[in-house]
Amino acid sequence: MISDQVIVKPLTSSNWADMGIVLGGNGDGGCWCMWWRLTDDEFEDGRGEGNKQAMKKLVDSGKTPGVIAYFNGQPAGWCAIGPRQDFNRLLRSSLLTQIDNEPVWSIVCYYINPRFRGKGLMEHLTRGAIELAKTKNIPLVEAYPVEVAPGSSPAGAYTGVAAVLRKVGFVDILKQGSRPIMRYTT
Repeated sequence: MISDQVIVKPLTSSNWADMGIVLGGNGDGGCWCMWWRLTDDEFEDGRGEGNKQAMKKLVDSGKTPGVIAYFNGQPAGWCAIGPRQDFNRLLRSSLLTQIDNEPVWSIVCYYINPRFRGKGLMEHLTRGAIELAKTKNIPLVEAYPVEVAPGSSPAGAYTGVAAVLRKVGFVDILKQGSRPIMRYTT
């Protein structure tokens, strides 16, 4: 996806180094976007280099675990997307329950490098994630955003902001507790 200043590309072996630039040298506190894929113990055992190598192994295996946004050519943001069954925490969640047996890919995480926040990158990343799902013939994309009141700080928005997802075309499917489950039909 291309905008005047933003291009979104799938994460592959050829642009792997850009993920480290987006997340910072420590991979956003050692996460490397592995939290959703692992148990607590696995995540903590791998925090840092272990999680980095686990993500790199996914990428090197030919999987595309997400998309990177480039702002004026600089790696600026990340969005994790993949088959729902690849995300261990979703499978175990009582709040983010599986709705049906439709083949769905899930958007589980966004990270915008602090230098590029406030530039609308979440919308670009979401559109790029949808495009990635389309290239894999995935009929549904699911997300689990937070509701953010106008004028308030989007705390916990690493799973997305509901208003941004609605703007892109996601619709509310189910709400348990404070977090909606939303879908986009590709």
